[in-house]
Amino acid sequence: MSKKIYMLLVIFMIIVLIVPACARAGTTPDPLAEQKSTVSIPEPAQQEEQQSTAIIESDDPPEQDITLPNLEKLAQLEGSFVVKNAFPDLVFDRPLDLQHAQDGSGRLFVVEQGGKIFVLHGQMPDQAQLFLDISARVDSGGEKGLLGLAFHPRFEENGLFFLNYTQGSSTVVAQFSIDEDDPGKADPGSEQRILVFDQPYANHNGGQLAFGPHDHYLYIATGDGGGAGDPGQNSQDRSNLLGNILRIDVDRQDPGLNYAIPDDNPFRGNTEGFREEIFAYGLRNPWRFSFDAAHERLWAADVGQDRIEEINIIEKGGNYGWNIMEGSLCFDPPSGCDTQGLKLPVYEYEHPLGKSVTGGYVYYGQNLPALYGIYLYADFITGYIWGLAYSQGEEVQNFTLAKTGLNISSFGVDHQQEIYFTAFDGHIYTLGLP
Repeated sequence: MSKKIYMLLVIFMIIVLIVPACARAGTTPDPLAEQKSTVSIPEPAQQEEQQSTAIIESDDPPEQDITLPNLEKLAQLEGSFVVKNAFPDLVFDRPLDLQHAQDGSGRLFVVEQGGKIFVLHGQMPDQAQLFLDISARVDSGGEKGLLGLAFHPRFEENGLFFLNYTQGSSTVVAQFSIDEDDPGKADPGSEQRILVFDQPYANHNGGQLAFGPHDHYLYIATGDGGGAGDPGQNSQDRSNLLGNILRIDVDRQDPGLNYAIPDDNPFRGNTEGFREEIFAYGLRNPWRFSFDAAHERLWAADVGQDRIEEINIIEKGGNYGWNIMEGSLCFDPPSGCDTQGLKLPVYEYEHPLGKSVTGGYVYYGQNLPALYGIYLYADFITGYIWGLAYSQGEEVQNFTLAKTGLNISSFGVDHQQEIYFTAFDGHIYTLGLP
């Protein structure tokens, strides 16, 4: 063999051995990714850039999961969070909802149980302007009142928003619009009733309204109609609208309705007499739900009877068990209940740690990076605020953030995804660190 041919063969063998080794070295899996394959772990600088870009360009949170460093940091900070009065000069009368209009204005809208809505402008944090007053048509007190507000996804263009309130023994879901002569206020005479249904008792009215971030349908929370233990068995009766999350299309109308049934609602076209508005059922009194748009999850807190408070992730067509079960425990019958086909909570806590859960939001703001991707919620009676770390297929972790002693009635986020909560002492608060 000639020297030239021999050298060529040596070079060829070197190439064959080195190139695959280099390729393998470039794809070595991250050991953290192996341990938690469903958790995305971007570099810190990349995560910060994703957050700031999302806040500037869109109200939607970035599409990333909670990270292991967040949970480690949160565990170190557990119990260290403090309550801060967001608007010290302002006091409201039983505030129980806080929304922003997704119109780029930066305004916050505070709902009072008695029937008034006030608007706060970021540049004037010591002033609240009356946006709407329908107190004359709202029956308020106990668990009744003006209970929910949702702005149409195209509010900036059409000026439409929706309210949920009680009147007499009925729940009213109605559409309103802004005043053409004064766009900073709503027109109380613009009301168009979308949906009205009876409530057997004065309690358990639900009341939350929200538009789906992807489908743009209106979601409505309804309680079981009240009375201890759901005496009418309403939550398991799909022929009525009680004890459910409803979903309707307010931009179209079906014959005989002031709205349309979405084509993919789970019971659309059924022949069993089920209400086609139902998206999910088997709830007792869902007090506040919210969407995590990044993960396409619908979170709902359901107030318990006398033993369990629960947090659910709502799925289309799901049966969440009440009044067969209260949380993960049998209720009727008290033992040996048939749990087949029922959806269990992703998390629950027992009395007396709390006695009335208040649902919140998954946090996607920038002020509290340790809470990024954490579901925040509270208890109305004890005033505890918790953070729930949830990732599909992983063990749920719950963290105590603060013990406030406040009657926390609701949570809300602003256009930058920073979180607030309302309390029945009349103030609006945020969380912070010392």
